[in-house]
Amino acid sequence: MQHDTHIQKIVKKFILNQCSKEEVDEVVQYIQGLTNSSGLPTVEEVLAILDEKPMMDELDAIRIKNKILAVPQKQQNTSLKRRSYFMKYAAAAIFVGVLTTAYFFKDVIFNKPVQVTPAIAKQDKKALEPGTDKAILTLGNGSQIALVNGASLKTQNAKSNGEEIIYEAKTGNTARVVYNYLTIPRGGKFCIKLSDGTQVWLNSETKLKFPVAFIEGQTRQVELVYGEAYFDVSPSTKHKGAHFKVLSNKQEVDVIGTEFNIKAYKDEANIYTTLVEGKVDVSIEKSKQRLMPNQQFNLNIKTSNSFVKNVDVYNEISWKEGVFSFENITLKDMMKVLSRWYDFNFIFKNKAIENEIFDGVLRKNQSLDEILRSIKNFKIIKNYEIKNKEVILE
Repeated sequence: MQHDTHIQKIVKKFILNQCSKEEVDEVVQYIQGLTNSSGLPTVEEVLAILDEKPMMDELDAIRIKNKILAVPQKQQNTSLKRRSYFMKYAAAAIFVGVLTTAYFFKDVIFNKPVQVTPAIAKQDKKALEPGTDKAILTLGNGSQIALVNGASLKTQNAKSNGEEIIYEAKTGNTARVVYNYLTIPRGGKFCIKLSDGTQVWLNSETKLKFPVAFIEGQTRQVELVYGEAYFDVSPSTKHKGAHFKVLSNKQEVDVIGTEFNIKAYKDEANIYTTLVEGKVDVSIEKSKQRLMPNQQFNLNIKTSNSFVKNVDVYNEISWKEGVFSFENITLKDMMKVLSRWYDFNFIFKNKAIENEIFDGVLRKNQSLDEILRSIKNFKIIKNYEIKNKEVILE
């Protein structure tokens, strides 16, 4: 770092989130006075500082700024199971890439909402609450059981602690497969461990069909009826070579290994299949496409047209880590995502702002009011109003 020892020490504390408010102000003033980037630390220097922290979680990594930058290709190919290093590198990239906009950090770093006082109507507090762990389990006989945070459950085949449901590790001995359904309402999330050991994280407004037990030696098949799910599949080597398949609308995903995300919402025209680790084959009609890590298969449901592109995996799967990571998303599409988690409907009073672009990272445990105030602070909207479970934007 090409600056004096004093500011170097302050910048180091800033990176480690150890600054006082006065020291943050000093860092901001220093950055604003720079005429070029030579006075900023390099990615390698930031990594060296972050190595002094024994652990780094996702929120540490995104706290520096409301945006995640692209990670170099060789880093994208690193297994996400090496989460600590991945997030440290992301944090370093954020710092170097967007530090010049640090004036906004003073509030973000200390997890304080920007002090904006919107002129809004009296709010319904229930409409502002983040989602929580909840689901409806439908058994083979059609009966339904509510699964909620803090409540335990035990059935003949499974048990739940209110955050996830775990099916007994066994395979069926008959040709008859009994299916259960797990439905996640708006404002909910839930995890399930299938009887073969496969783990699935289910996002808001999602429905999964799955067998209570898989038949030994036969293809293990589930169906994502709608919504979004992240799969960490138990390998076929543990199940006598039996493949794992996921059906969703017009497509079929044959899993070679092991972690991927499928987004197939009812109110969206496309299905997005993103591979995180391993390989999968995506089949539609008579064609098949193999995906490699960091690739996404995009299928238009109406036309059956499809294409593959490289993506920033973190942006696609951050939802399961408690984060909304938005990149080049329209305000309308962003509100769709938020409405599923906070369970509200939205109206654009000014249609012209529907296609305004937002880039940024938001914590899913924030209140909706905090998020809307942040959006307003970015001057994407002029105002907003919350009535019951309806958000009006202008």
